[in-house]
Amino acid sequence: MADPIVVDDFLCLALYRASRAMTAAYRPLLEALGLTYPQYLVMALLWESGPQSVGQIGRRLSLDSSTLSPLLKRLEGLDLLSRQRSAVDERSVEIALTASGAALRRKATGIPDAICAATGLGLNQLNELVGELRELASQLEP
Repeated sequence: MADPIVVDDFLCLALYRASRAMTAAYRPLLEALGLTYPQYLVMALLWESGPQSVGQIGRRLSLDSSTLSPLLKRLEGLDLLSRQRSAVDERSVEIALTASGAALRRKATGIPDAICAATGLGLNQLNELVGELRELASQLEP
């Protein structure tokens, strides 16, 4: 019987290493934009979907408010987004791109292609992997 405790064979370690390597691949691309990886995720979501509540952003990116709130404040300080209490529900804060935040999208357009190239995977392989990882996450989430 094979030894069940071979660290190099742990799925969690493979995912951890892949996550660190992916974040490292993004780092030089994002430094050119003045963004961290989590900030880029927020900006990409706003570029994709337009204004969102803080709660919507948190759910979509799996970020809790203790991580998201200071991140949003920093982006607001960089004049990339605005935070405003909702007129409908003042407990909710709406996040929207500023003109500078919308303009930054043009500088970021090559990032997905650069990351795809860095993986060495074709588009079909990449899409399959993303699907498998989504399925894995849904199986593991409570």
